[in-house]
Amino acid sequence: MTKELILYTKEKCSLCDDAKILLETILHNYDVVIREKDIYKDDDLLEKYQLMIPVVEIDGEEIDYGQIDPTKVMKRLQ
Repeated sequence: MTKELILYTKEKCSLCDDAKILLETILHNYDVVIREKDIYKDDDLLEKYQLMIPVVEIDGEEIDYGQIDPTKVMKRLQ
């Protein structure tokens, strides 16, 4: 069953860029769809995640934020 991973980001965010590269690297063997959402395109997301980004969410559950820990993400997918 395909899982959905949402990566909340913003433009010109080096942590967000690093998280995206990390996720693409570690998740290539998993049945996961990665969707990127810019928090500046949604006022509710901006209010919620303003200082936390990047944020990784899998199937509606927030897994990690800021400096993304690949172990946390992979553990949640197993």
